[in-house]
Amino acid sequence: MAASNYSLKINRNILDPSFESYRLSLDPIPTYNVELDAAVAEVKLKDSQYTLDHVRAFGMYNYLHIDPWYEDSVYFVDCKGRVLNFTVTLDTALGKPREVFRMPFDTSRCEEHVCASLSLTSATWAALSDGAGRLYLFRTSMRRENSSLKWEALFSEEMGEPFTILHSISHVQAGVHSMEVLLLRIQKEPLPDSESKGSGYYVSLEWITVSDTAKQGQEKYEVRKRRELRGKSVPHYAAVEPQGKGLMVASDKPFVFTHVDETLVEQSAAEAMEVESAADPIYFWQQTMEDITVSVRMPEGITKDDVLFKLSIHSVSLGVRGFTPLLEGQLHAPVDPEASAWIIKDDKSLEVTLQKMCEGPMWPELLMGGDRRGEILSEEQPDLLNERLTYLTTEDLNANPDKDKPPCNSQELEDCDGFPEDSSSVTRFDGDSLKPTHVVNLGSHQFLFTVDLNPSEMPCFCLRHDVDALLWQPRPDKPSDMWEHIATFNALGYVQASKCDKKFATCPPNFSYAALGECLRRVFIYRQPSPVDTVLFNRKQGRQVGQVAKQQVASLDSNDLVLGFRATNERLFVLTLNNLFVLKINN
Repeated sequence: MAASNYSLKINRNILDPSFESYRLSLDPIPTYNVELDAAVAEVKLKDSQYTLDHVRAFGMYNYLHIDPWYEDSVYFVDCKGRVLNFTVTLDTALGKPREVFRMPFDTSRCEEHVCASLSLTSATWAALSDGAGRLYLFRTSMRRENSSLKWEALFSEEMGEPFTILHSISHVQAGVHSMEVLLLRIQKEPLPDSESKGSGYYVSLEWITVSDTAKQGQEKYEVRKRRELRGKSVPHYAAVEPQGKGLMVASDKPFVFTHVDETLVEQSAAEAMEVESAADPIYFWQQTMEDITVSVRMPEGITKDDVLFKLSIHSVSLGVRGFTPLLEGQLHAPVDPEASAWIIKDDKSLEVTLQKMCEGPMWPELLMGGDRRGEILSEEQPDLLNERLTYLTTEDLNANPDKDKPPCNSQELEDCDGFPEDSSSVTRFDGDSLKPTHVVNLGSHQFLFTVDLNPSEMPCFCLRHDVDALLWQPRPDKPSDMWEHIATFNALGYVQASKCDKKFATCPPNFSYAALGECLRRVFIYRQPSPVDTVLFNRKQGRQVGQVAKQQVASLDSNDLVLGFRATNERLFVLTLNNLFVLKINN
């Protein structure tokens, strides 16, 4: 099955084009400090863990874990191997973290051990990695009612090389309880030859299914299936769909399934085409003043009877019979269907000619919400561009200083004007076929953070769109609209780029604020616009201001690095090596 290319559909009803700026508020943020009995189990990178992927996966790891089923309850692991729970009931009477499990913390058995990681699988189950290769699965009881009870380990097994847990879910099918756990490893390439390029490491995602195999009511959990994906970059986002029906991965480089139960997965030529790098789009296009030419890659041997082609004035759909469309969406501008046509070329590509309804304007994109990565300049376009940009190519730094738009000076560009790798994408893999079914190219939309908001849904991810930060909720049960825009944080995309020491970013389930945490001490709060109590006027525009978005800054009383950062509707939890800080954000 060919993977369909999709675009993220922005809900413009929750955008604020009139947003001006954040106003600094000097109102203090109540901050409570809990001193820890033992330091957090921080694992520093070793000399052999030198790549950027090691830093992203382990150096920037969030050591604090929030319970989506029980707000204001967090977990972390200390240097004694204890899994500790901290629950807030009253800010002015904070207790001490309580131990729920203690694991044998003998990391000497593994020189390349990584940080211990925890994933709260359901309201009554949890998964834990000791950082040295062992996976634990616990029955935790109802944590909301019994947060102080010790956890019962029903599964404990060595799973190979050290890993961290990215995500886990619990489900029951046909009366059998199963847990899906997603593991992350960074592994060495097998003896590279002299011509090999790169860091010498690859990223492994292992999707493990553990099920209750007992026959007579006596619980016995065993590994039922292991699937491995490999790629060349640490994913920004990776999560298993409910019921284990699929997997979503957002990364700078593509991932592909390579092994199932240690058996190598073979790929045909057509299947290889489906999972090629997003840097090599499945279609290319070029334009003149009068028309658009689109070349779409197709599996070899396709005949005209296999092609499904629909074209209207405003939209196009192109695919192969029996599969999801290869090219589908709303066109940037109207075309003339009667004057457009398609033809199969070289038995492996299809060329579509679209006649522009209005001759002259050049399209910035083929499909609405798409990008220009697949565009190839036609012969006449360089001349047109040269004519339009002549004023930027003078030998003088500023040949006409009185002109309204002086030439761009690269030294004046800010960090927030930079773009991520163009090949970054979000891919949805089918749980049965292990093939990609949906691909969204992220283009220049910088990935900001991942957050668990609703325990019944998949984790959300936040992307930068222009200057804003947009929050997206995966909807795997809606194949035609799989990613929903659910919230907007005004200008956060621009603001966060100015924070050179930013380490963490997050938001609460009610979207009332966004929080940025630096590596050391400082925390920034950006609140959603709210009505003002007094009458304010914008002198520049001569109008009354009805709402103001506030920015607040908190400085923590600690010289230790920030290791964890989680938000709830009322509080922000910040973990350092020896302290846990609780910031009361909302009443």
